[in-house]
Amino acid sequence: MRVKLVLEDGTTYHGGSFGYPAGETVGEVVFNTGMTGYQEVLSDPSYCGQIVTMTYPLIGNYGLNREDFESLRPQVKGFIVREFAASPSNWRSEIPLDEVLKTYRIPGIYGVDTRKLTRKIRYEGTMKGAIVPEEMELEEVFSLLAPPLPRDQVRQVSTRTPYRIPGEKERILLIDYGAKGGILRELSLRGCEVIVAPYNVSPDEIRQFSPDGILLSNGPGDPADLPEAIGTVRAILGEYPLFGICLGHQIFSLACGAKSEKMKFGHRGSNQPVKDLITGRVYITSQNHGYTILPSSLEGTELILTHRSMNDDSVEGVRHSRLPAFSVQYHPEASPGPQDSTYLFDQFLEMVREEKGKREGELSIPKRNRERSQPLDIQKTPQWKKKGGGLYV
Repeated sequence: MRVKLVLEDGTTYHGGSFGYPAGETVGEVVFNTGMTGYQEVLSDPSYCGQIVTMTYPLIGNYGLNREDFESLRPQVKGFIVREFAASPSNWRSEIPLDEVLKTYRIPGIYGVDTRKLTRKIRYEGTMKGAIVPEEMELEEVFSLLAPPLPRDQVRQVSTRTPYRIPGEKERILLIDYGAKGGILRELSLRGCEVIVAPYNVSPDEIRQFSPDGILLSNGPGDPADLPEAIGTVRAILGEYPLFGICLGHQIFSLACGAKSEKMKFGHRGSNQPVKDLITGRVYITSQNHGYTILPSSLEGTELILTHRSMNDDSVEGVRHSRLPAFSVQYHPEASPGPQDSTYLFDQFLEMVREEKGKREGELSIPKRNRERSQPLDIQKTPQWKKKGGGLYV
């Protein structure tokens, strides 16, 4: 079956169909420069509402497996590749890419000149696009493209109710704006008890959980579309140690008075160099975002710039000058990699332990876990966290 990708300016790319063959899909067309990791890209909630172009030419060759999913299901609206491998060959492969996309009714198009498409996006910026049957008239396609794209992606991907992942050490509240599974894995590897809360959790609900620290997750879309989340972070700043990742970094920055703006084509890939301005060291990072914090807007706030992009000098990390809080724009939990920045989880937990020790010292009680109030109705660990869990729940 033949299909076509039509951009909002009328540019059209023709190709073959894979995935859901009868699908018509509309989304923001973006590109990812990773040479591996298409399964993680497909299942990253930060891609909710987007049609993703993979710049690496061969996709599907190593299949998919249960362990590498970053969420319970694929999150993209469509998938664009140069060459599609229908028959994967890898010892870890459990299911072909085509079958997964069909299961979740996600259309894909192959045979596209992805280099040409990527250059167009780089020069002209991201834009809306639609993957439709080849015979569909352009007038009909433009009617599909006419409505504005949804701006409630975080609501779509966030957990509906709180749930708990057991652990023996620090209790971390993860506010889920579209959290990747890698964040949970990194916290669990360090023995943390993790409570995952919805994006719209209130300050009073946060206090009921009695966390030792708070982690603001990654997620899709524009941080300015989440005024309640920004207000919540502003209300609890200083009460708990805080660490923000990606969208969580932007929400933290806006809560401190900074401003965000949409980037021309964003950062999406696993090869983004970032400089730590404190140490002078450069890290290779994984990134996925279309918005950034304006450097000039940090002036007059209590935020200190800590990291910058080596490619475009954009803001990649900040910390609060007084309070135990910091954030980064990139993904320290990156899967399949690079893993240069996983140390940030250790820094966060060290900060959590230091602040916990100060509080216990002020209360003149032994340094042990204080009794905590029972949280809200917390569910058990989701099925995907168990051994053998993953795509099918």
